[in-house]
Amino acid sequence: MKRMTRPGAIAVAAVLATAGLAANLAWAQIDTAKSTVTATARQIGVPMEGKFKKFDAAVSFDPAKLATSSAKVEIDVSSFEIGDAETTKEVRGRDWFDAAKYPKAVFQSTGIKAGAAGKFDVAGKLTIKGKTVDVVVPATYRQDAAGQVFDGVLPIKRTAFNIGAGEWGDTSVVADDVQIKFHIVTPAKKG
Repeated sequence: MKRMTRPGAIAVAAVLATAGLAANLAWAQIDTAKSTVTATARQIGVPMEGKFKKFDAAVSFDPAKLATSSAKVEIDVSSFEIGDAETTKEVRGRDWFDAAKYPKAVFQSTGIKAGAAGKFDVAGKLTIKGKTVDVVVPATYRQDAAGQVFDGVLPIKRTAFNIGAGEWGDTSVVADDVQIKFHIVTPAKKG
């Protein structure tokens, strides 16, 4: 079996990035300079983290009008970086993200509800590598001088999206569990 130096983060990165971004007081694009989406998985028990360099979202959120709030997040999976060029290239390849055939991971919300401890549960459909799975993303929301800020972690199973196919389907080397972490900032409204 081939060993990749850092494949674990790859598996998850596509999913996370997409699911957790869920709110704003009006439709807004994200502030990409202040926002991050990462994915962390374990390879032989060691946590490996990768980052998506390109993603976008449109969010509409009003805590008093959750029924009409929504979010859509698109992640360019070919922008995923895991730390070294060889591993990054392999993760973008067919067995992992297959970025040439499936260039984007997409999360589209279907509903937002108030959750426990001041969080919001953002239900939606996450599509990676042509596979769509229903997910619920727990997210926190706050407003500050910079704009609206959303944070959260979406746990996924990489094998549900056929990430890490072929010989990488064995979850004893790269764990099936992936944590997608996001920090999303929408710019403050002017005027």
